[in-house]
Amino acid sequence: MSNVQQRIDELVKSNRVVLFMKGTAQFPMCGFSGRAIQILKAAGATNVTTVNVLEDEEVRQGIKEYANWPTIPQLYIDGEFVGGSDILMEMHEAGELQQLLGGKH
Repeated sequence: MSNVQQRIDELVKSNRVVLFMKGTAQFPMCGFSGRAIQILKAAGATNVTTVNVLEDEEVRQGIKEYANWPTIPQLYIDGEFVGGSDILMEMHEAGELQQLLGGKH
């Protein structure tokens, strides 16, 4: 595992909810990242760790390999890859995201 993959793995496993995004929660730098933050807030997420991939090119490329998922944002809950903004919207509408965030597995 490369250094960047190890850094990503540590972030994902040491934080309950991690969103790799373009920009920050306060200043999203793309519409999909902004939508992901809004969906998480609407689903009741608290204590979301965000990683701005625009600040680190290695992480920006490495996260795509980590989950074998080509786009950003990417959400991880309890160390597991959940998906991007479209999947988050579908899960939120179905009530599944709220269950995951509430820890009711």
